[in-house]
Amino acid sequence: MRTSEDTEQMVREQYTTTTPGTSLERPKNEYVYKIGIYGWRKRCLYLFVLLLLIILVVNFSLTIWILKVMWFSPTGMGHLRVTKEGLRLEGESEFLFPLYAKEIHSRVDSSLLLQSTHNVTVNARNSNGEVTGRLNVGPKMVEFHGQQFQINSKDGKPLFTVDENEVVIGTDKLRVTGPEGALFEHSVETPLVKAEAFKQLRLESPTRSLSMDAPRGINIKAQAGNIEALSQMDIKLHSSDGVLLLDAETVRLPKLPEGTRGGSGISQGLYEICVCPDGKLYLSVAGVGSTCHEYSRVCQ
Repeated sequence: MRTSEDTEQMVREQYTTTTPGTSLERPKNEYVYKIGIYGWRKRCLYLFVLLLLIILVVNFSLTIWILKVMWFSPTGMGHLRVTKEGLRLEGESEFLFPLYAKEIHSRVDSSLLLQSTHNVTVNARNSNGEVTGRLNVGPKMVEFHGQQFQINSKDGKPLFTVDENEVVIGTDKLRVTGPEGALFEHSVETPLVKAEAFKQLRLESPTRSLSMDAPRGINIKAQAGNIEALSQMDIKLHSSDGVLLLDAETVRLPKLPEGTRGGSGISQGLYEICVCPDGKLYLSVAGVGSTCHEYSRVCQ
């Protein structure tokens, strides 16, 4: 190894270029300059360069490891693919924060499943960022907030529409299969109320009155059974301009009261129907002539 004295000697030497046959005197050096890094500075520099190389190798190794673990490729990352139509995600995915998208759809051969441990909320916002519609699927109920809720068929026909004023059912038939039927707190407007085949149709108001109104008439029809009207109080059949017509082969009034008179009469098993001035009906023992006046005490 060279010592510091050898180095200083090399610095002091100066070379000049001369032509053949020319001799020049070498000037004496008045100043001495030291060139290079020596001692602890040189060792620190080598150590710093070695540290940079180690960091470079570690960073390169970590980059290769991350690319391999995350499945980076020219078309995407892992199950996430970047296509011309947008992003395509294969398999199941978990989103820890809100997801903003214009359209979400599944593959042609599979269904779209949205699952959450608490609830699934879908919001629609306007240009100002305000929520104009919200669909919240919770563990106990499904809530919708908006001006109107509508369900359409595949042909675009409205099947079910709800707003603040009314509920519209656009299907040809509304079928209620519950054992207790359907409960309506207010009026219902429909052209037809019909039971299923071989099942009874029952219209009931437990604590209030039941009213059926129609401008052109009401038709109650039982093709293979009976029609019963039960009431705890009165049943009134009223026609303002027409008549009350009972068109049947047999008309029976089994619980009409039997009229009485002062003396005892002999009944032949035949009775006639009498009417009081207030419209009450009663039975009178039939005779050769009318006997209504003899049994009219029931009208008193």
